[in-house]
Amino acid sequence: MGRRRKGRDISGWLVVDKPAGPTSTAVVNKVRWALGAAKAGHAGTLDPAATGVLAVALGEATKTVPYVTDALKCYRFAVRWGAATNTDDAEGEVIARAETRPDRAAIDAALPDFRGQIEQVPPQFSAVKIDGERAYARARAGDVSEIAARPLWVESLDLIDQPDPDTAEFEMVCGKGGYVRAIGRDLGEALGCHGHVLWLRRVWSGPFDVEDGIGMDIVEAEAQSPALEARLLPVQAGLTDLPELPCAAEAAARLRNGNPAPVLRSASYGDPAWASHGGQPVAVGVYRAGTLHPSRVFNL
Repeated sequence: MGRRRKGRDISGWLVVDKPAGPTSTAVVNKVRWALGAAKAGHAGTLDPAATGVLAVALGEATKTVPYVTDALKCYRFAVRWGAATNTDDAEGEVIARAETRPDRAAIDAALPDFRGQIEQVPPQFSAVKIDGERAYARARAGDVSEIAARPLWVESLDLIDQPDPDTAEFEMVCGKGGYVRAIGRDLGEALGCHGHVLWLRRVWSGPFDVEDGIGMDIVEAEAQSPALEARLLPVQAGLTDLPELPCAAEAAARLRNGNPAPVLRSASYGDPAWASHGGQPVAVGVYRAGTLHPSRVFNL
């Protein structure tokens, strides 16, 4: 018999404006404690030094995490020219230097190669697994790993400011699995000047915006109180990028048992969608010819 989780059966999303310093896991654990929740997770890791949107899912909302993780995300970040680091950010040791500094025309000319479908090699200090071991663990031991390039969709990448000759600020919208640190590193290489990410902020992630986020000071101040629970967004907040398909009570019962059932609205054949009844999510799955074929069901 499995060990029962401690905590309350509470479901929903809490959008946190993560500060620099703690890991994403530490933020999730703090939120879980503050709400006394039995189950929590997040939709996309941020490096400890990064700030911005960290969407924390609680209870049944964890079943919608993949749909937020797959959604587009927006980052603002600064690249410091003239030095490459072993972590590809300001936390690491400098491993190469250059005197060259790119002007705006050179940067703008380089950016098209980083838009659309690109191939990206993750940083040495990343959670990518190599022969069953995390790349960052090998890097900490002094090993340089051969990491295979991975596909990344970059919707947009634009230069938004140059506060000084050593620094350029960018905004990027991309799909899942992207490493902003690798963008800064590769831009520096393409421009012949080296580069590393100076700071990084996630502005939005799928349906969640940083302007709707709360700081960890509020999480701590309102811990174990109704005020914090009142800030929760509903489970379906993680499904807003998918079509909602209402269904009748009988269909809702079938869906909750994991069976396909008819829905009262149509979607494109084969597309992911979610069924609702009485304003509550019932299941998420694939739409086919008037029915939803559930892959996850909600117990709300």
